[in-house]
Amino acid sequence: MDVKFIMFLEDGSRRDFLIPPGTTKIGRQRDCQIRIPLSDISRHHAEVVVEEATALLRDLGSANGTLLNDERIFLDEFLEVGDRIVVGPIRLIVQIDDDPNDAEVLAIHKAALSGQTLDQHSSTVGTSKHVYISDEDVDPIAALEELASSADQTAINDDDD
Repeated sequence: MDVKFIMFLEDGSRRDFLIPPGTTKIGRQRDCQIRIPLSDISRHHAEVVVEEATALLRDLGSANGTLLNDERIFLDEFLEVGDRIVVGPIRLIVQIDDDPNDAEVLAIHKAALSGQTLDQHSSTVGTSKHVYISDEDVDPIAALEELASSADQTAINDDDD
């Protein structure tokens, strides 16, 4: 199972995070595989567990919560094609085995920007700035750190939560 999180930056460029088999932690702590150094993100915010035929999202007791398709999650939730994840100000689209295709991913992103609902997605996405991570040459961590600095975020002290 090939799982990616897709993020669109403010300039419209697209970045993909390839989520490897096993557990991938998301948070601002240095030991997280997807490190997001923003104050809205808990040290260990959420994690994704990818196994042979499943991928699930788990909130790790984060202060601000993790959203899946505009709903805060409290239990492990299985991820499906086209799902939308929100961690702090970061918005990601789930792609599994290249589905949804690139055109559909762009349509989901554009619908989210305009606050519309697509037929295959029952929830309306908010209109806040989107951040989604494809180039295999791009370091996703660096892309998120660049995003954080472009958003005029202050440095995060790892001792804060």
